[in-house]
Amino acid sequence: GADPTSLGILKPPGDYEADIVIGEAQPLGNSMNFGGPLLGIFACREDMTLIRQMPGRIIGMTKTQDGTKNGFCMALQTREQHIRREKATSNICSNEALCGVASAVYMALLGPEGLRELGETVMYNANYTMHLLSKIDGVKAPLFKSAHFKEFTVSFDETGLSVNDVNQKLLGRRIHGGKDVSREFSEIGQTALYCVTEMHSRGEIESLAAAMEDVLAGR
Repeated sequence: GADPTSLGILKPPGDYEADIVIGEAQPLGNSMNFGGPLLGIFACREDMTLIRQMPGRIIGMTKTQDGTKNGFCMALQTREQHIRREKATSNICSNEALCGVASAVYMALLGPEGLRELGETVMYNANYTMHLLSKIDGVKAPLFKSAHFKEFTVSFDETGLSVNDVNQKLLGRRIHGGKDVSREFSEIGQTALYCVTEMHSRGEIESLAAAMEDVLAGR
């Protein structure tokens, strides 16, 4: 899987020999919509064996009869249920065309340079947040030393408080804390997963750090 907003600064999956790639396109100009409707990304390398097994409709680009303009049409329609229902390889799909149009407009407006700046902003915001949180006594951010894009772990083991305690106190200050992953991964202790994107301002990040420092200090 790949986050499309990271591909302006990171190598694409094809560069490390991925055959099939999936991703979530919601960050490309779509609202969160309380979980839906959204759209996904499904891509594969240029191999007809893989392409013929892909679900959903495939749109190809071709030339008009006079060869002067580009045109778009449905390709490999023999896979579709309206051609051969009993042998179709594409029987179930969802129509998220409106979300797809929104993402296409978003990417067209950003362009290659804008996508690069988007990725840099996300990475800067995540690293700035980790830097501020790591300065708070007892907080370890991130728990794992690595490159981080959007999401990172924060450990509260040395604070004497559980993630739930911290989140409840932050909520009292109108701030949603990170996702508590201590149940799913008990071996890493009282750890939360935080996510920071281009939508978070510097002021919001600093407000989170200040509130967390106050909460852990008992203020």
